[in-house]
Amino acid sequence: MEKVKVLFLCTDAGRGKCFLCPAGGKRMAKGKNTTLFFCQECGHESAKWTGQCPACKAWNTMVEERISVTAKGMGGSVKTGAAGSGGRRTEPSRLSDVSLDSEERISAGIGELDRVLGGGIVPGSLTLVGGDPGIGKSTLLLQVCQKLADAKRKVLYISGEESLKQIKIRANRIGSIGDDFLLLCETNLAEVEDAIRRIRPDAAVIDSIQTMYSEEVSSAPGSVSQVREATNVFLQLAKGMNIPVFIVGHVTKEGTVAGPRVLEHMVDTVLYFEGDRHASYRILRGVKNRFGSTNEIGVFEMREEGLAEVENPSEFMLNGRPENASGSVVACSMEGTRPMLTEIQALVCGSNFGIPRRQAIGTDFNRVNLLMAVLEKRVGLQMSGCDAYVNLAGGIRITEPAIDLGIVMAIVSSFKNRAVDDKMLVFGEVGLSGEVRAVSMAGQRVAEARKLGFTTCVLPWVCADKMQAVEGMKIIGVKSVTDAIDLI
Repeated sequence: MEKVKVLFLCTDAGRGKCFLCPAGGKRMAKGKNTTLFFCQECGHESAKWTGQCPACKAWNTMVEERISVTAKGMGGSVKTGAAGSGGRRTEPSRLSDVSLDSEERISAGIGELDRVLGGGIVPGSLTLVGGDPGIGKSTLLLQVCQKLADAKRKVLYISGEESLKQIKIRANRIGSIGDDFLLLCETNLAEVEDAIRRIRPDAAVIDSIQTMYSEEVSSAPGSVSQVREATNVFLQLAKGMNIPVFIVGHVTKEGTVAGPRVLEHMVDTVLYFEGDRHASYRILRGVKNRFGSTNEIGVFEMREEGLAEVENPSEFMLNGRPENASGSVVACSMEGTRPMLTEIQALVCGSNFGIPRRQAIGTDFNRVNLLMAVLEKRVGLQMSGCDAYVNLAGGIRITEPAIDLGIVMAIVSSFKNRAVDDKMLVFGEVGLSGEVRAVSMAGQRVAEARKLGFTTCVLPWVCADKMQAVEGMKIIGVKSVTDAIDLI
């Protein structure tokens, strides 16, 4: 009988997939076009679609993309910077040889932005600015370019969404801009990279990252692969050329930056522009900052000539507060190192339904339900048959526990229909036993209230016992919510 030789061939070769050959253990060659699935949250790659991402466990985040594979590898990695060009090798350095010179920062010319960034713009940093459409991201960065150009710094503004005439119209609205302000309308990543290397600006703005595309990646602009590739190029440019780069990112309906979650991990600073587009206020909040605190916020007011700084947010938030109205209490929260006074409004009324309605705007809904349960259990106020609405006036969102006592006082004031003194400030954390716990930086809160004309301050007894007397301010320390309610 003749011997028959049997050969096993890899059937996946040429099908656009990539598996390990079980015979030789070598990776089989890919086809020219490969279809992969990417997670929009974490950037995880998969050969097939799944309802839940295997990495971050998010549902319905896998999107299909066709990837063109070149000789360089999938997506064609871009080599930029001194370490990746010219064949030079990067050698490791000893930790003791690293100098700790004073960090030079560039002032943006906008005090609120400098505060959020930690004292100014750091050369070589990559900053991501996100926010809802029409909130003012491009206007803010255009004003930054205006201030830097007035300081004789060369600025390159790269727009992939607007024409030169559209940017000129917006620039005329915010004022004149110096000759050091350069414009470029381009979406090709290679052309943008070449322009930055050729011009060598002192700062660059990319508006927006979702419009940039690389010819070496076959997927559409704004896809996971394109956003990740473009961000990597701008990261290498910022670090290699030591220039600050600002990139604008679109947000999803959930309020997060569109694209892979790895985008926020790659950049140095992530800033979110918040606020109602139909209102005049805007809040710039830092959620990630490698060069400063992430607790600072900047407050702006949208005007016809652009964004104007609000140097005293407390006075701005309390503007138009009603007098001698029940359910209105002023509380104080800390945003980084800045105390901010906010009016807490509550409305408690009888319910016509079997299940009363509860609603909270500007604070945690579950926290409001918890505080109302404390009032029913520890104080004896029967509000199980009442609708309750809590609102933080001004549109700002606060989750600090220090406003617990203010929420409690506002609810009781509305329930009893008794007004709280207009010159009284209330703050403190409320526990499940009805006790009022201490909060941090009580002295700064009281000083801010005195500056705005408040004469009475209700705060935790522990903080009041350690605080020195403040001229013109009556300090009342309370140990429980019962003590605070007795003051109404």
